[in-house]
Amino acid sequence: MIKLLKYLALVAVALPVATFSQVASAQDLVVGAAGNPGGLTVFVAQEKGFFAKNGIDVKVEVRNTGSELSKALRAGEFDYALASFTNVGAALERGMDVRAVVGYVGAAYEKTTADAVVALVATADSGINSIADLKGKKVGVTFGTTGDVWLQQALKEVGLSVNDIDRVNTRPPGLVSVIDTGGVDAISAWEPFIFRTLQKVKGAKVVKRGGDLVCFCAYLHGSPDTVYKDEAKTQKFVDAISESAAYVRDPANREEVAEIGTRFVNMTKEEVLAGLEFWVYDPRIGENTAKAFEDANALLLAQKKMKKPFPADKYLDSKFIQSTMKRHPEWFADLGPGR
Repeated sequence: MIKLLKYLALVAVALPVATFSQVASAQDLVVGAAGNPGGLTVFVAQEKGFFAKNGIDVKVEVRNTGSELSKALRAGEFDYALASFTNVGAALERGMDVRAVVGYVGAAYEKTTADAVVALVATADSGINSIADLKGKKVGVTFGTTGDVWLQQALKEVGLSVNDIDRVNTRPPGLVSVIDTGGVDAISAWEPFIFRTLQKVKGAKVVKRGGDLVCFCAYLHGSPDTVYKDEAKTQKFVDAISESAAYVRDPANREEVAEIGTRFVNMTKEEVLAGLEFWVYDPRIGENTAKAFEDANALLLAQKKMKKPFPADKYLDSKFIQSTMKRHPEWFADLGPGR
């Protein structure tokens, strides 16, 4: 009898744990974000409880680059991660199978090019006062990133190419130090690295910022199994990101948003605030988004990083964000029109 009672007690304790485990695993998502202000919608959604409010339990992990995030997604480490238009097309052509469901950063819904978050910064004694002055100079840039594609387009504008400069492949965390130590004459980068360089490197100057050369835009995507196996969960995820993006965009929340950013990545509050001037947090997907994606593919084709274009409708799925927009127009009221 005593043995039976002990057995029943163990079962009574074990059953609730097993049931909770099954429910939790059905709700959990792991989301990858970049270690810069671009990840603020994900960070804020976690910190302010927008994920929980919309019924999902999310773990957030940070990586330095889009390529690192995509590799982790393919390895099954994430359910959702971001990818930028200036490199995802090549990965899709090579067989990566994902669907983008909500915007991460960028203004592609309103226009097909927006890149003010990217800039070329040169040292004071480099002799670089324009893009044309880059001929024969060393430029630090992270190969395969939007900063790299932007640099190549900036060179093209003045009749130069990558063959006219010495590109030094530099991981994002090393961009400031490589120019500070004299390893390069200039860097092509994005915020917060632009702000950091101007603060740390005496006499450093912005030679060119933006210019509508590319679309600095990235979208959160997951495998078809993740997106479509439980569409209700996907919709909750898109709702949470959209609500968070509206919170991030609200000027009244800037100080709090910046503070949240410092708790997720190695940035000061000052760096986050400086970057907010240039980052765009628009979760919408539309016709202009598809055009921006196709334009990015065309650039990759011209640079021989792709052999054929990848159709936008095979990558972008707007039905989830369209549902969010219909049910919560207040989250998008401050944004400009698009299509």
